[in-house]
Amino acid sequence: MELLVARNPDPDSSLPYLIRVPLAGGLVFRAKDTWPRTKAIYCHPVSDDEWPADAEIVERVALKSCVRRGAAIDVVADRGREQRSQIVFTRARGREMVFWQSPRTRKQARPDVRLPTARASGIAGLEIVVDAHERYPYSFPGQQVTTTRRGLSCGDYAVLGPGGAVVAAVERKALSDLVGSVSDGRLRFALTELATLPRAAVVVEERYSSIFKQTYVRPATIADGLAELQVRWPAIPIVFCDTRALAEEWTYRFLAAARSWAETEAVAAERIGGDSALADAPAAPPPSTAEVRRWARENGIAVPDKGRLRPEVHEAWRAAHRA
Repeated sequence: MELLVARNPDPDSSLPYLIRVPLAGGLVFRAKDTWPRTKAIYCHPVSDDEWPADAEIVERVALKSCVRRGAAIDVVADRGREQRSQIVFTRARGREMVFWQSPRTRKQARPDVRLPTARASGIAGLEIVVDAHERYPYSFPGQQVTTTRRGLSCGDYAVLGPGGAVVAAVERKALSDLVGSVSDGRLRFALTELATLPRAAVVVEERYSSIFKQTYVRPATIADGLAELQVRWPAIPIVFCDTRALAEEWTYRFLAAARSWAETEAVAAERIGGDSALADAPAAPPPSTAEVRRWARENGIAVPDKGRLRPEVHEAWRAAHRA
């Protein structure tokens, strides 16, 4: 597997090189340079037909890995130095742009271009769905978050993607609940359900060392059980936080990053190639009666204080949210 760099045969082009990335049958870009050494390189995607049959190869870079991850392509060269780089698809000044960057040049990237760093502070008004059965749920104080109570099929906190599907969820565990669910096998089934989502995680409101202070269960049994679960489901991290507040902060950051990723994943999959993880995302859980009742009153629809709502009220809610 090689990344090829050739001279651009077009003498009028301001981008003197062509690069061919071995992904999705071969992606071709016009580029400003042969590798991002001192600054991020602007690239322009072109069709595969633009790669000349008698290309003048400038450099052949053997690759260990070339994988699309969201709106970027991670490229790892098979050499001792300058082996890592990333081709990032982003938007700036109202149009799509591509930059080729390395760890050395990442902080030197153009400040007026929004790169997909997936920082929670970059999302205003993040909406988090809280499971209706969650007792004493997180309120995310100090963050720009709105919460909605619904019955989640798995996880305690979730975010919805642009199309309304569940794109990520977090299962919250206190230490006693973690120990009990590992001992009786409940956590194994919970991870099986979380694995049906594009992104998922388990957050524990305690530090890992507390496992070895247990007196009513062998600490090694819990530690071995957690290790086995991580081997079986490596894509679902089990994260230990020292306190409830830190676990709440981590949950907020994870869900915001997943929401940001979901906005670019489908577009990137279409442009770069390959299947999108969002294709199999489950549909959003239906609203609770209390949520529909509150919405109806905010929109001037008369509803009773208690009891079931008329079918036309639910249909009005669905019609409004489809729009």
